[in-house]
Amino acid sequence: MTIKWVKVDSLVMRGEPFCYNTRLTVRQLLELRRDGHGVAQLLLEHPELRVVGIAQAYRYASEHRDKYGEFFGRDGALAGPGLTDEEAAVLPDDLRLPGVVTARAKPAGRAKG
Repeated sequence: MTIKWVKVDSLVMRGEPFCYNTRLTVRQLLELRRDGHGVAQLLLEHPELRVVGIAQAYRYASEHRDKYGEFFGRDGALAGPGLTDEEAAVLPDDLRLPGVVTARAKPAGRAKG
C-alpha cells in the first residue's frame, strides 16, 4: 500500500491540505516551523506524525508556493529550522530538498589569502 502523506478532501479540515493520519494541516506545520519548532519537537508534541510525512508536507508547500509563499524567504528557503542531516537520513534522496526539507547548506568560509 502506498501512503499519500498529504491529502486534500473537501470534507476534512475545510479542504485544507493535511498530513495523513493527523489533524494537522500543511499550513499549521509551516507555522510551527516558522515559529522555531524543529522535527524532534514536532514529533514529541504530535506523536502521530512521521518524519516522511513532515518532509512531504514541506515539499507540498514548495510545489504550491502560490498558496504558501508567505513561508518562503527571498532565497527560496522555508522559514524556520529544517531537518538536520541526521533527521533526514531516513528519507529517500528525492525528499532531501535543501532549504525546503533540510536546512540550507551554509556557505563555506572564504579562505584568507
